Amino acid sequence: MSSSPTTQHTGEPEVPKKVLHRAIGASAIGNAVEWFDYGVYAYMTTHIAAALFPEGDNAVFFTLVGFAISFLIRPIGSMFWGPLGDKIGRKRVLAMTILLMAAATLCVGLIPSYETIGIAAPVILYLLRIVQGFSAGGEYGGAATFMAEYSPDRKRGFYGSFLEVGTLVGFTLGNGIALILVNVLSADDLQSWGWRIPFLIAAPLGLIGMYLRSRIEDTPVFRELEDRDETEDEVKGVYKELLTKYLRPILTLFGLVIALNVVNYTLLSYMPTYLQNNLDMEESDALLVPFFGQIAMAVSLPFFGMLSDRIGRKPMWLFSCAALLIACVPMYQLMSQSLGMAIVAFAVLGILYAPQLATISATFPAMFPTIVRFAGVAIGYNVATSLFGGTSGAINDRMINATGNDLFPAWYMVGACVIGLIAAFFLIETKGESLRGTEIPGTEEAHREQEALAKSEG
Repeated sequence: MSSSPTTQHTGEPEVPKKVLHRAIGASAIGNAVEWFDYGVYAYMTTHIAAALFPEGDNAVFFTLVGFAISFLIRPIGSMFWGPLGDKIGRKRVLAMTILLMAAATLCVGLIPSYETIGIAAPVILYLLRIVQGFSAGGEYGGAATFMAEYSPDRKRGFYGSFLEVGTLVGFTLGNGIALILVNVLSADDLQSWGWRIPFLIAAPLGLIGMYLRSRIEDTPVFRELEDRDETEDEVKGVYKELLTKYLRPILTLFGLVIALNVVNYTLLSYMPTYLQNNLDMEESDALLVPFFGQIAMAVSLPFFGMLSDRIGRKPMWLFSCAALLIACVPMYQLMSQSLGMAIVAFAVLGILYAPQLATISATFPAMFPTIVRFAGVAIGYNVATSLFGGTSGAINDRMINATGNDLFPAWYMVGACVIGLIAAFFLIETKGESLRGTEIPGTEEAHREQEALAKSEG
């Protein structure tokens, strides 16, 4: 068993910068691998539909259902990986989830076409999406918890933002590869084999992420609790009370995630399909729109993370939800004017959304004590994501066809941001708060416990 981490006079675990940077990098790269898969699937939707589904008007819809299926299974994955991560450690679980995700993504690229194996093609796709969803149920909550517990208390927003830089790097890498393939390959080559290339790339990316994660220790906060023998028996008791004792943070997290992920998947994942199918934009142009916007968002995230360390997480969420309420419909109207206006509109929405994205790792893990942190974040995050995030593409596509209203995605985001705005009012501010101990950070109980810990350590 590893030795207990040393602490500063503040009671904050002291981590050498080299170790901290390695931990941040390992978390971010692992997250990039996960979202590379989701990005590639979103950007290759029309080609997957043509290759793995029977011809017809519903092929794209059923492909988007495949996207949603992985999210519907994520709560089951979170219920498995979350408690396991609180018991055996964050590092071990994250090593398993990244390998599972990369292997399933690779296999998607190897599925024979519908012409070759018939209905077995979409069935295999759906099964692999279930495996990916099961893996993702532990990956994201675990990576956010890992990042938060390694970061210094006063810089958690800044360092935590790099997890989401990883998210956008994954999306942008998938976008960039798709853009290259669309412009380099003929339509026939892209359709027959070219769309598979991005999925095959996931295997080496997963191995790189696995290697980086294997070279770091578990988080100081978890090791401290482990050395106090509070990572097994107490986890069982507290986990049973997750929906009673920790009902407020669960519900608050649920509301925030609805806003976060409806915007995320409507804006980042569904956008190329929306631009092609509803605004008659060429595929290469439809891929350019999010490409530039995602780069702008990735650059801005560390600055928003740093700002949250100064003014707090709550103001960032309140501002972002309120700003999107105002901007969503006008920006979607602007998208229909031209390619240039679409790029500008996407970038505006992306920058307004970035304060939410930048502060996930600083906000969500700090809503729970160490003893149920992985489980609380994983379950709360993934249940909301499965219902309102991964289903966004299919819901938007179906509702646009049913209503004839091309602005439905904008109004869908508005509704989600109303829920997020309400949830943000109930958020406990945890700027600069320690994540040590068995009480909810930011509460008086947590302050008393941390003072007792500091006194006992001399």
